[in-house]
Amino acid sequence: MTTALGPQRIVCLTEETTEWLYLLGQEHRIVGISGYTVRPRRAREEKPKVSAFLSAKIDKILALKPDCVFGFSDLQADIAALLIRAGVQVTVFNQRSVDEILSMLYQVAAIVGCAEQGLAWIADTRTRLDGIRAAVQTLQASGKRRPRVFFEEWDEPHISGIRWVSELLGIAGGDDVFPELAAMPMGKDRIIADGAEIVRRNPDIIIGSWCGKHFRPEKVAARAGWQDVAAVKTGQLFEIKSADILQPGPAALTDGVAQMHRIVTHWMQQHG
Repeated sequence: MTTALGPQRIVCLTEETTEWLYLLGQEHRIVGISGYTVRPRRAREEKPKVSAFLSAKIDKILALKPDCVFGFSDLQADIAALLIRAGVQVTVFNQRSVDEILSMLYQVAAIVGCAEQGLAWIADTRTRLDGIRAAVQTLQASGKRRPRVFFEEWDEPHISGIRWVSELLGIAGGDDVFPELAAMPMGKDRIIADGAEIVRRNPDIIIGSWCGKHFRPEKVAARAGWQDVAAVKTGQLFEIKSADILQPGPAALTDGVAQMHRIVTHWMQQHG
């Protein structure tokens, strides 16, 4: 009798590994998920919710008898430490760029015995991203310019977009107005203390994704001194749900970048 290889009882402390395992057809291995999971929607109905982002129900996780727990970043280090001390295998990824996201996806696919399927999905995704780049280049060749874009990850204080968001924005055809902050992995290092600096950089488009809080374009437009910002004057204020772009996994590489591309493409078609 052959023993199945790889973990059979997985707890996912963040959404991206849950979505990825569903895409791989390996959802039967998942025994617990994050309470913030919304992709895929059915996961919320099928799997026990055992964690938030910065906290977890350790007793509930241990009761599920996981043989592997997937986590994300140093922010979940304390949760990981508690589980490791309890004898649980824990793998914490720290992907911050598009390439690192793809690397994480490959590693998870390999862990569950789906390396070839994972590589095929990654190849298709690279092809789709190349297609978006080509479409942008065609518009530029016709004389259309790339818009300046401010991606706001949080509103009070203002926090600009993390690295994978900035990279996907570039692929989608926009130029991040705070590229120097994108490489900072922690949100506290991407705080823009002086809102006047955002005004000075005068973005053509503002995209908000307030970490699960509903984006309020009217609040952005009403900020003191922002009435002369190009994006405000022309009504180019948009929301992308955080589950679609701030999840460092499949969502950002599919729905997230596609939404940014639609926003940017529409602007480019209207401007020389």
